[in-house]
Amino acid sequence: MTENQNQADIDVEEQINLLELLQIIAKRKMFIIKMCTFAVVASVAYSFTLPNIYSATAKVLPPQKETAGGLSAMLGQVGGIAGLAPGGLGSGTELYLGLLRSRSVADEVVRRLDLTAYYKTKDAELARRGLEATVRMQTGKDGIINITADDKDPKMAARVANMYVEELGRTSVRLNLSKAGSERAFLEKRLELVKGELKKAEDEIKAFSQQNSIVQVDSQAKASIEGIARLKAELATKEVQLAALRSRQTDESPEVRSLLAGIKRLQAEMDRMSGPGLGGEGIPAIGNVPRLGLEYARKMRELKIQESVFEQLTKQYEMAKLSEAKDSSAFQVLDTAVAPSVKSKPRRSAIVITATMVAVAASLVLIFLQEHLEKMSEADRKILADIKGRLLSLR
Repeated sequence: MTENQNQADIDVEEQINLLELLQIIAKRKMFIIKMCTFAVVASVAYSFTLPNIYSATAKVLPPQKETAGGLSAMLGQVGGIAGLAPGGLGSGTELYLGLLRSRSVADEVVRRLDLTAYYKTKDAELARRGLEATVRMQTGKDGIINITADDKDPKMAARVANMYVEELGRTSVRLNLSKAGSERAFLEKRLELVKGELKKAEDEIKAFSQQNSIVQVDSQAKASIEGIARLKAELATKEVQLAALRSRQTDESPEVRSLLAGIKRLQAEMDRMSGPGLGGEGIPAIGNVPRLGLEYARKMRELKIQESVFEQLTKQYEMAKLSEAKDSSAFQVLDTAVAPSVKSKPRRSAIVITATMVAVAASLVLIFLQEHLEKMSEADRKILADIKGRLLSLR
């Protein structure tokens, strides 16, 4: 019976406390109403002082796989030294987001739209910061990049979003062309050297044939020459590929190590085909031909090598020029930004509701505090007065 009685007393006390709280609220209801009314009026007045902000969004789809910005994709059909081309910008949403958020793109948008004057500032740095504060770039799970610009003028919001898309295209093309141009220049220099060596080989075999009245060589020796020429051409192309990779990677990178292993394998193959005592000249099938035939075979081998190398480099050079001539970026514009007709913010109703809820909570705290102070015992009043005195005292 004792435990049941205690529980009943607790329930009665809780009911009494709840009723007392409701009584306090009813007693001071006018204070709550005044607080809420003031909050509503003040929040409404404040919300109408805020300008309407319009949001315009442009949507961009980055390439989902490696594009033909450089040589790698186009040269996949050619073979040979296709691997020397590192490609263009490549794919990846993060790459294009990085370009959009770069300082150079923002500066171009500021310059082309004359945002320094629009934001009424004399400093381009401040104009760029103002621009970055009003533009958002984000991507979803579908990989689509959304470029959203906020502004008081809906037409300006659309212009800013579309200008970012345009500058993204210009920047990606410029970077692709820069890479393609360096590849083209590298191949051009190498091709000039091979042209000179090919002409020299042609002149030497022509002069040798005329001097010694030699028209053609034994077919078996010719087959050996062509085989060695093929290996020499492969070796030369891999050396070109290795030189291109070493210009931007270390010898410890997997690509460079793979190329070095391939070069070593080709050299071993040439040594095997050359046989002992020929010093790597690669003419094992004509070891017993007369001296003039041997010399002719060597010159023919050099000519075949230069022809093979020249053919490979010519293909790569044409592809490099084609890549450099490309004037379009790889990403696709799904939606261009249009001037919105409906504001995106401020959400005035949300401001008023939030302010009212805060006012209700604050007024409840205040009325309960006032009620507690009125019912405070004399001892507690003395303690409170002592606390006030100590807080206000300078000592």
